[in-house]
Order: sequence, then structure tokens, then C-alpha cells
Amino acid sequence: MLVLSACGADRTGPSVPTFADPAAAAEVAGGGSTEDDGAVPDDCTRLIAAADLNALLGLPLDSVAVRTTQHVGSPSVGRTERVACDYTGQGSVKGRLLQLDVSAYTDAEAATAQWRVNSDAEDGDRTEMSIGSASAVLVQRRSDAVLRVVYGIHNLAFVLPARKLPVERTAGEALVDLALRVLAAVDGGAGVVAPPSTAQAKVPDAP
Repeated sequence: MLVLSACGADRTGPSVPTFADPAAAAEVAGGGSTEDDGAVPDDCTRLIAAADLNALLGLPLDSVAVRTTQHVGSPSVGRTERVACDYTGQGSVKGRLLQLDVSAYTDAEAATAQWRVNSDAEDGDRTEMSIGSASAVLVQRRSDAVLRVVYGIHNLAFVLPARKLPVERTAGEALVDLALRVLAAVDGGAGVVAPPSTAQAKVPDAP
């Protein structure tokens, strides 16, 4: 099973094969359709496009590759869906750039309970915050920064390895920006969370 961080994004349930080709992943998930059958998009490029991450991190053009892994549900914790995304460098850019995990649960209570379990398992300097209508925990370490978000029936987990960001941006600010983009994707663009330019979240500097 794909592990998102040292503690793991969600340690329950096996995964199905991974696909670097978004079209192949969508074909397996939806029988050839690009429409999503459940509460989580089947293709990571519809959560965060490679070009968007490329721009956010200030990287050369076409230097981000995306890999999608679809996991089965985990009835023991009420999880119905899970998609894990691995964004890595290609060409002149090396290494892992971002890990993203998006899960859906039977109800908001189950989603919040699992979010709290996973958040409490993280080690580092912690800050609880609100991102629009969502609740989040930011954990900052020397090696990376982790943002875990719960919104309705969804759990989001981001791991951003330590690297220099453009315009003196902090890792926490970059993660909040990413979270808002993914929240809009899972919410179907209903606009219940603030856009990146107007989000109200106090994000501390990394230690």
C-alpha cells in the first residue's frame, strides 16, 4: 500500500495497481469514461494538474510527472474511496515534489474521526487552523511539511518536502493554496471554500 508519510496518510486497506498515464487510470476506474463515479476524482490531474504545481513551486516547464493510485475502501473506519497522488520531478528536476491523498467516508463524523487519528499520529510543530469551511492541522518539520484537512466527508493529506519556494513563500502558505484547489475539485466547484487569494488562515513560518 502506498505510504504517504512516515506515519502514513491512511494505513487501512490495500491498493490497486498504479497508473502513470491518467487515461489508463480513468479507464480502469470508470470503464473508459472520464466522469467520476464516486466522491473523489479518479485522476490526480483533476485534483492538482502538473502545470499548476509546476507554477506554484517555480519549476521549469514540463518538469512535473503525476502518478495516480486508486485504493479500495476500508469499511472498518468508514472509508469508501481513496486516491493517492505522487508528483515527482522529471528532466532537470529530481526527487519527489508532493504527495497527496484524498479520501471519502460514509459521513462527516467518520471523516472527522479518522482525520483526528491521522493528525495526532504526526510528529512536529503543530498548528490547527481553518481553511474556508474546512478544518486543518499543519505539521512542520525540517524535512517536510504536512497538511491534513477534513471537509464534510472528505479527508485530504499533503506532504511537501522541504525546498526553496518562489517569492519567499512558506511551505504552509503553499500547502493552503494547494488545499483550496483540491477542496474546489472534490466539492464540484460549489464555492463553499474561499479561493486562494482570499483564504483566511494564519500560517506560521517553518521552524
